[in-house]
Amino acid sequence: MGPEARQTETTRWRVGAALGTVYLVWGSTYLAIRFAVETLPPLLMAGVRYTLAGSVLYAFLRLRGAPPPARRDWLPAAFVGLLMVTVGNGALSWAEVTVPSGTAALLVASMPVWMVLLDWLAFGGRRPRAAVGLGLLAGIAGVALLLGSGHGGGAAADAHRRVLGGLVVLVGSMGWAFGSLWSRDVPLPSPPLLGTALQMLCGGIVLTLVGLAAGEASVLAARPPSLRSLAGLAYLIVLGSLVAYTAYMWVLRHASASLVSTYAYVNPVVAVFLGWLIAGETLSARTLLAAAVIVAAVAVIITFRRPRPPRGPEGGGATSPGRGGPGTGRSGEPRPAPSGAP
Repeated sequence: MGPEARQTETTRWRVGAALGTVYLVWGSTYLAIRFAVETLPPLLMAGVRYTLAGSVLYAFLRLRGAPPPARRDWLPAAFVGLLMVTVGNGALSWAEVTVPSGTAALLVASMPVWMVLLDWLAFGGRRPRAAVGLGLLAGIAGVALLLGSGHGGGAAADAHRRVLGGLVVLVGSMGWAFGSLWSRDVPLPSPPLLGTALQMLCGGIVLTLVGLAAGEASVLAARPPSLRSLAGLAYLIVLGSLVAYTAYMWVLRHASASLVSTYAYVNPVVAVFLGWLIAGETLSARTLLAAAVIVAAVAVIITFRRPRPPRGPEGGGATSPGRGGPGTGRSGEPRPAPSGAP
């Protein structure tokens, strides 16, 4: 085997390892959130997670020679962080107090549905082609089926709380989708991970303030957190927000967008399986059917969605996945953002 062949083989193995990390870690973060919010107040937990992760990432990049962000970089990053971290992840963390982790993952997996609809209706994107339209209808039907399942039965009050939690997850997903789309057309700092660090920092700080305003500090003082909750938080900070995101950014540069996009429908499968295996979450026939419909719909949308037309250097369009939006590559190939990554 010649040097070029060995290099190709090495790259292939690295791509597989990086993509496998994204599959497993981001798929497992839903379960980690559930464990974390067992004894930690959800908003403060998520706020601390992103504030610490953003601080570590920012410090690492600055030590590696990244230039400091300009003053004009902070406001767009703060707005994106508000939508994607404060609204998106804050809603998910709050909802997982009552919603099973597998169900939450499936609801978040419907993210491409909201991104396509918002891009078309609010951002002047192309009208979805017929196949994508069928995927949208199927995705909405899967979400309705999942919300109508009662998430595993139980008392009527518990079922109502779970349905409310599911609706909150959807609202958070729409906030994340809006932030992803809006971020494509605003200037954010380079390198891309620096913009990500600013978004984590800003969104995490706001989320922490919201948690304090909601009185979660008193809850934390009255009930010491369990070791499992603290381990879940540590997992989310180190693996969920730092390791997996770094692996995602690396694989974006070394693999096709179509391959990287598969995380969007592999992650919920991983989450559902782990929730059943480790946390004993119930898998009813209706939930499994909803899961199959949602995952199939996401696969159709990702496969047949038209890429956004590439913009020139003066167009302001995001070409970097680190901006949190899909963006486009040099040839107009869509670069998937970590839409809905918990």
